[in-house]
Amino acid sequence: MTLDARIPAGPLAEKWSNAKFEMKLVAPQNRRKFDIIVVGTGLAGGAAAATLGEMGYNVKVFCYQDSPRRAHSIAAQGGINAAKNYQNDGDSVHRLFYDTIKGGDYRAREANVHRLAEISLQIIDQCVSQGVPFAREYGGLLDNRSFGGAQVSRTFYARGQTGQQLLLGAYQALERQIDAGTVQMYTRHEMLELVVEDGRAVGIITRDLVSGAIERHAAHAVVLGTGGYGNVFYLSTNAKGSNATAIWRAHRKGAYFANPCYTQIHPTCIPVSGEYQSKLTLMSESLRNDGRIWVPKDKDDRRAPNQIPAEERDYYLERIYPSFANLVPRDVASRAAKRMVDDGFGVGPLKNGVYLDFKTAIERLGRNVIEERYGNLFDMYENISGENPYEVPMRIYPAVHYTMGGLWVDYSLMSNLPGLFVIGEANFSDHGANRLGASALMQGLADGYFILPTTIAGELANHLGTPAPSPDSAAFQEAEDAVRARTEKLLSIKGSRTVDSFHKELGKILWEYVGMARNAAGLKHAREEVIKLREEFWRDVKVLGDGESFNQSLERAGRVADFFELAELLCQDALAREESCGGHFREEHQTAEGEAKRDDDNFAYVSAWEFNGPGKDATLHKEDLVFENVHLAQRSYK
Repeated sequence: MTLDARIPAGPLAEKWSNAKFEMKLVAPQNRRKFDIIVVGTGLAGGAAAATLGEMGYNVKVFCYQDSPRRAHSIAAQGGINAAKNYQNDGDSVHRLFYDTIKGGDYRAREANVHRLAEISLQIIDQCVSQGVPFAREYGGLLDNRSFGGAQVSRTFYARGQTGQQLLLGAYQALERQIDAGTVQMYTRHEMLELVVEDGRAVGIITRDLVSGAIERHAAHAVVLGTGGYGNVFYLSTNAKGSNATAIWRAHRKGAYFANPCYTQIHPTCIPVSGEYQSKLTLMSESLRNDGRIWVPKDKDDRRAPNQIPAEERDYYLERIYPSFANLVPRDVASRAAKRMVDDGFGVGPLKNGVYLDFKTAIERLGRNVIEERYGNLFDMYENISGENPYEVPMRIYPAVHYTMGGLWVDYSLMSNLPGLFVIGEANFSDHGANRLGASALMQGLADGYFILPTTIAGELANHLGTPAPSPDSAAFQEAEDAVRARTEKLLSIKGSRTVDSFHKELGKILWEYVGMARNAAGLKHAREEVIKLREEFWRDVKVLGDGESFNQSLERAGRVADFFELAELLCQDALAREESCGGHFREEHQTAEGEAKRDDDNFAYVSAWEFNGPGKDATLHKEDLVFENVHLAQRSYK
């Protein structure tokens, strides 16, 4: 089956305007007749719920945290891209579009990416009007810095707390609508099932995480803004609660899952320090503006970094990629670090990192400037490592950070299931095989504030006069029964192993065989091991407590059960894609210089997978990618 993304006709720069004009509208007086469910309150979900509420729709919004402010968007550090060209350094909407397509290794839709670049201009104005305290230059103008994959400065930032400040802007807009009565907020509620009736998404089944109550919620449309699936690897920079249950439950009900093998490894994270760790910590990509990455030229050099003279250091990114140097895209920087460590040049007690050094920048700019730019990040690093990065280099190594794959959506952000919309990191739409730094916040806010509120009307207009689906229908009863049965099954196993022990073992399998480098033999072995471990999980997991009360063991068990099935699909997708592109690096497909080697003749498409049951091969559906405005070429950052 070939998928139709419903991309509007016309020149690239006019597609979004054409779409908005041709799309059906819902008049203001009719919006109150529609009920919309939004799951997730991060930048995408929070912005969407606030905007839809302000437009006059009846909105229910759900999060599993105790407050929308706990959403993982708050952890984003470095900044948000926009093609404002305030630095007068040659930036433009088209350049941001091109950098994003190229950065994603030519595996994203042109139309979606160009729309994102266009809307980036509006996002900054929106956030400034909300009072987001972006950094400013001495004269009061908004400041910018550079991020990987670009040769211009287009990243707006609020020190190292950009995600937090943007989320507070969306949160206050959301709270305003809650107070106005257009939005109902359900905190500490987890979506456990999507309800599909006559082929259309009509609601969700949730569990109240405090009381254990199972609840039904019906609506004309369901919006998922629940983030990515990086925690399938166990160790990642994601919050421990981040999970894939909402999108996986939708996938099991018929929503296609696109490009699951496109996982991003972030190059600047604090290295693993022991078996006891349950997560990893990101050091913002913004640090690569002023930090220089290096390893000793002598792999047996045991001197302290400050005792190694410059001529005995290998600033390998500057050497290999002189045009972009330390600001190459994330996948390129991560693989380069892996090569250095694998070849024996790693640093630190476990020789599992590389240096990120600010000595040159401090000498050039002064400590006060560096402290002003990155002070909170330096404090975080010192608190975790016990080392002062103003005096000694940071030690960094790549870690799982973001997922470019997600539920398949068309140009309107609707999945193949009518009535189900997916926004932000939960969908696959804008970043191809590798996301550029500072583009996640851009996509989340573009989807939430601007795109979804426009496109959802085109779907809802077809149902004007149709009452909201009834939560008493057979479809809701069936979905609720499935949730209760799954809960009872998890509680009844009473095995000997903890949920976390299974999750940790799953993560080790994936990191070893489906991490930064992959090959056919390893992927086949990984899938076999995942299946065996999944079967053991359902025989021997130990879930404490009951289902009628607060029970975090039960919460984690359900999420890890979904991770097992997702891990199988990740392996299948990575095995089927016989090329290297972006974050998907197949060792059999690389250039003589060790770079990713694409196969545009056979793999210039989106892989959209249909669920057929646990342990069974998913069915592949393809959406061909057509490039009319960029020339496909081997990426070069040299």
